[in-house]
Amino acid sequence: MKSVRFSKNTNVPPIALGTWSWGTGEAGGKTVFGNQLTEADLQPVFDAAMNAGLWLWDTAAVYGMGSSESILGSFAKQHDAVLISTKFTPQIAGDHDNAMEELLEESLERLHVDHADIYWIHNPADVKRWTPQLIPLMKSGKVRHVGVSNHNLDEIKLAASILAEEGLRISAVQNHYSLLYRSSEKAGIIDYCTENDIVFFSYMVLEQGALTDKYSAQNPLPSGTRRGEAFGPDRLAKLESLIHVMREIGSKYSASVAHIAMAWAIAKGTVPIIGVTKTSHVEDAVKAIEITLTTDDITKLQIAAEETDVEVPGEWEKAMH
Repeated sequence: MKSVRFSKNTNVPPIALGTWSWGTGEAGGKTVFGNQLTEADLQPVFDAAMNAGLWLWDTAAVYGMGSSESILGSFAKQHDAVLISTKFTPQIAGDHDNAMEELLEESLERLHVDHADIYWIHNPADVKRWTPQLIPLMKSGKVRHVGVSNHNLDEIKLAASILAEEGLRISAVQNHYSLLYRSSEKAGIIDYCTENDIVFFSYMVLEQGALTDKYSAQNPLPSGTRRGEAFGPDRLAKLESLIHVMREIGSKYSASVAHIAMAWAIAKGTVPIIGVTKTSHVEDAVKAIEITLTTDDITKLQIAAEETDVEVPGEWEKAMH
């Protein structure tokens, strides 16, 4: 499997695997996705991914308030090759100078590792306050690479300048990016990342199921969940024309709609983070990596997406442009 150059000593797979929906705590699988997944449910998923060469796992302390990290940690200790990506969320931090270190230590304990391969500031609550707290963590080796998530271009540049004063750098940016939500591209963030050797990780590439062809106005997403509220029957109806184009392009590659959504994100120079709860999701990721879309395919997809006039930011997001 081809890989993406991440640093001098580290390559990452072309798709990372997300664990937001693992575990049942607050802001986790049950409330966001309608899932109630246990270690027993997820062990085969982890095993299938590692066997397929997908070894980068993305989680956060706030996902299920620790339950996602705990499940991933129980699996990660079985494999030396696992790369761990987890996040510091300012909103759950204490009001003191080592609040980030405190939360990182709790994450590392749950994950059964002594360092985070990528440690993200989850959102830009206060760039000048939180970015400097990464510096001692990087110098101590507890954080190998730094990422910023949900930051706009000015915030990314500010964080980069703070780290540069200590001879350090941002290695990754992680923002919501999909056929329906290209805000980071339009704001110049993806170009900035390319120019500065920063890997752009795209999350919600499948729009939490809305771009998989598994749901429709007649077969809606689970009610009472974040994704069900974001993509109700009216919005799903507006997506039918885009789904049709995705099906047509998929037929050329013996691929599904979900495969095409992921392949598009890869073709745009990003590393998609795909939530996985079944072994079939791992198989889908592998298939998407094998697809090389043409320029014409990409143009058709983007025109069809824009014509839907559907753009659904997360309630935690602000406009990037």
